[in-house]
Amino acid sequence: MRTMLREAGLTAYSLAIYSGDRNHVREVWPSPRQFNHAIVGIKVAEGTKVPTIVDHPVLGPLLIFDPTDPHTPVGDLPEEEQGSFALIIAGDAGTLLRMPQVPPSSNHVERRIQAAISEDGSLKAAVLETSVGQPAVAERRWFRSRSLQAYTKSMEAWITRGSRASTLSKVNPKDSFQEGRFDLDLEFDAPAYGQLMQGRLLIFKPAPVSRREGNAFVEATRKYPISLDTHSFAETVNITLPSGFRVDEMPEPVSLEVPFGTYASSCKVENGQLVFTRSLVQRSAVVPASEYDQVRRFFDRMSASDQTPVVLVKQ
Repeated sequence: MRTMLREAGLTAYSLAIYSGDRNHVREVWPSPRQFNHAIVGIKVAEGTKVPTIVDHPVLGPLLIFDPTDPHTPVGDLPEEEQGSFALIIAGDAGTLLRMPQVPPSSNHVERRIQAAISEDGSLKAAVLETSVGQPAVAERRWFRSRSLQAYTKSMEAWITRGSRASTLSKVNPKDSFQEGRFDLDLEFDAPAYGQLMQGRLLIFKPAPVSRREGNAFVEATRKYPISLDTHSFAETVNITLPSGFRVDEMPEPVSLEVPFGTYASSCKVENGQLVFTRSLVQRSAVVPASEYDQVRRFFDRMSASDQTPVVLVKQ
């Protein structure tokens, strides 16, 4: 790789790193046994604006890149390598440097849902989702590793977690590798999304699509630290309400803030539509097991917000 870059007129340096755990390399224990992988630092001009640049005190700005990862484009870095220490192999200028940790906005998922619910509780929905950074890498890896039919099946499994007995009518993935983006356009029908009670009450969740990652913190206790990745998520759901119904109950706004992240959700009625928004910003952190209760409460409250129903009443 360095030879190819040199042929292109670029100066590059090898970096030794540990792949698989960003917290593995210890700065106070210099040993080649700490490293199991090699990546590249490409010298770039001063002022170059890319999230994966580190400033070396002698060599100047270096763009860090892992050429062994076919799913991560230049300008990004695999999640498990971000924030890790790496040894720059450059003779007397060689040193141990911490690798870039991209901000949550660089690992972002933006989702927009346009839906309509009928008075019998059936739902039709269209989902547009754009992922950038490592969420796009995860989606790209998943998409490339299976057939379109198998990928569609996995999308159906995801949708039915939030909307039971759903049927997909459209699945259109688009991988924009050079831009570091992955777009997903899908449509589905959920014939039993809402529950009609006593012929006059219609109950349904304002979030017809579940979050991809779910809630991993369900155990009562934990023995080991929790390693949290950096990412962000924003969703806007517009659900057209059936005529002859009005909103009787809807979720209260939620606003959560902890050292490792923030979450917010809100619900309102506007022009005959229910508008539900939710957003998450999660920062990279290693949380000790002694603070597990705080982590668990945060994600429990976030999940509860997703599940709080809307109640319509027939006029």
